[in-house]
Formats: sequence, structure tokens, C-alpha cells
Amino acid sequence: MRILALGCHPDDIEFGCGGTLIKYAKAGHEVCLMVMTEGRAGGDSEIRRTEQEASAEILGCKRLFWGGYRDTELPLNRELIQKVEGIIAEVGPDFIFVHYFDDTHQDHRNLANSTITATRYTRNVLFYEGPTTNNFTPTAFVDITEEEADKIAALEAHASQVGKTNIGDLSIVEVVHAAALFRGTQARVKSAEGFMPLRLFINIDQGE
Repeated sequence: MRILALGCHPDDIEFGCGGTLIKYAKAGHEVCLMVMTEGRAGGDSEIRRTEQEASAEILGCKRLFWGGYRDTELPLNRELIQKVEGIIAEVGPDFIFVHYFDDTHQDHRNLANSTITATRYTRNVLFYEGPTTNNFTPTAFVDITEEEADKIAALEAHASQVGKTNIGDLSIVEVVHAAALFRGTQARVKSAEGFMPLRLFINIDQGE
């Protein structure tokens, strides 16, 4: 299968669905990323771009696309919808992962809402959570117990961002580990990522 994960800034995708992407890649599926900005508001854009490229390798990403937008200025308009549609047409994904639309960051909200329109003909579309997500109640889970260490390594590749949580001296690694344990408890496994489906098809093999 082909998997496409969309995120606004370097490290967004890793936080929300990095373990799931690693699991897909290990199983031989093609993982592609599209990052809409270079995260200039959070640091040097060249450094953040290099960090994202290093992280993408850990995720097992085959293709990394850049949206070319300015950080904090992602618009909710026809252009963004068409850009997402263009990547969908190029990749032909079986699954799409994207930010949840109830989020305190405007870039996340706008990408999520644009993706809802752009994926109107895509079968499997799931929202992931991030540190600024609100009212997120997942109903689909992926066990990432064996993938969590690699997920954390992918986040640590974003070295300029690890300590930037604005929550005392709490690192992003600690936040991610806590989230994995919490979602794991909900899913009855050790560590998990949770998702809220926009659409999710369950295929049943009828055999021969």
C-alpha cells in the first residue's frame, strides 16, 4: 500500500503518527510525507529542513514533499486544497494521515479542513493528535510497542525542537512517551497511537 502523512511543520507527523508510519514501512509499504512549511517560526529553516530529512529516513519514508508555505501563514483557501489534491494524485495513497481540525494552531486547523475537502474521494483518512490538539477522542488505535523507540529517535532527529514544549523543563520525548502510554492503556496494549477516522474502510477477505 501507499501511505501519505500530511503535516504543517517539521516534527508534527512524527508526533502524531510516527510509530504507525514506521510500522507500515517495516511491513514493506510505501510511506510518503508532505510537510507544508519549513517551521521558520520555530527556528532556522535550513536546520529544520535538514532535521526533517534525517527524521524521514528513520521513518522509512520513500518520498518527502515540501509545501512551500510560510510558518503560521497556511491559508484556508482553494490553493491549499488544490496543492493537497495534487499530492494525492501523484502518490495515490491508500491511507492518509493528517492533523485533527480542532487545534489551537491555525496552520493545523487549516490543513485539516483543506484535507477534508481534498480527500473527498479517498477511502481511508485518519486524523492524528498533537500537543495543541483539543477534544481528541480516538476510536482507532495502532499498537506501537515495538516501534516507540524508533518513533522517539525520529523526534530526536529534530534536535533543535526537542526542548521546545513551553511546559517547564518537559521535553517533547517525555510528552510523546506519556501519550503513547495513555493511548496504549485505552487500547489495552503497552504503547499506542490513537486516531479519529474521517473515513475508514474495513476490508473483509472472503477467501477462495
